[in-house]
Amino acid sequence: MASLKEVRNRIVSVNSTMQITRAMKMVAAAKLRRAQDAIIQMRPYANKLNELIATVSANTEAGAQSPYTTVRPVEKVLLIVVTSDRGLCGAFNTNVIKAALQLIEDKYALQNAKGNVEVKTLGKKGYDAFTRRGMKVNGNHSDIFLKLSFEYAREAAEEAMNAFEAGVYDEVVLVFNEFKNVATQIVRAEPMLPLVQKVVEGAKPSNVDYIFEPSEEEIILELMPKAIKMQLYKAVLESNASEHGARMTSMDKATENGGELLKDLKIQYNRSRQAAITKEILEIVGGAEALKES
Repeated sequence: MASLKEVRNRIVSVNSTMQITRAMKMVAAAKLRRAQDAIIQMRPYANKLNELIATVSANTEAGAQSPYTTVRPVEKVLLIVVTSDRGLCGAFNTNVIKAALQLIEDKYALQNAKGNVEVKTLGKKGYDAFTRRGMKVNGNHSDIFLKLSFEYAREAAEEAMNAFEAGVYDEVVLVFNEFKNVATQIVRAEPMLPLVQKVVEGAKPSNVDYIFEPSEEEIILELMPKAIKMQLYKAVLESNASEHGARMTSMDKATENGGELLKDLKIQYNRSRQAAITKEILEIVGGAEALKES
């Protein structure tokens, strides 16, 4: 049985850890509210933009003129994986990294065998995980989470867009955590380029009869790059909200587990203390008996 001092030190240590996890839960809850508001406001705009592009594309051949709709045989692939910069958020990062690796194994095994699959990471945890595995990592945009803004996401999106336009990659896929609620994050793998795949799978053309000024061709060629950048920015906001939700849940569970451990330690401490008192009484009684006999 552990000594009283050892058990007492463990109780102090668990109490200190619980104070930290409670504080981290409160911080995550405060950040989650802002992140949740941001993504809720972003979703209607992104959905409407996709719907508008789908509507215009259905009525004109302008979409075929865009370099971002060019469908080529898939020889080289870029995965953009969105993770966090910090840990202590449960399986948040592990799930998205596993999903990216599974996607490579299931869909791009042939390209990966030829060394034609590269990864661009948004978040330090993803960068560390893929470099440890010896994969080709095409840059890390961990600074995107230091100050969330469209400008940071735009830079990362433009790098992928320029590479796709130049023929460096034939397909670009976005892997991220979609925020559903505090306890649930859904891993998504969305085709980012060529854009035609996303239009077909996602948005549906509306029946609204739009009046275009300037021409439909000019509008769609202007909107397509914006829609691609907005898709990446939306994924970043989704991931940011998911991270805070996962961290809040993880810290809540850690605090709960700490309480259970503290309860067990207090029982152990009381038993050790009772055993020590009993031992002292027995020693006193034994000594008294010895004096009587002498």
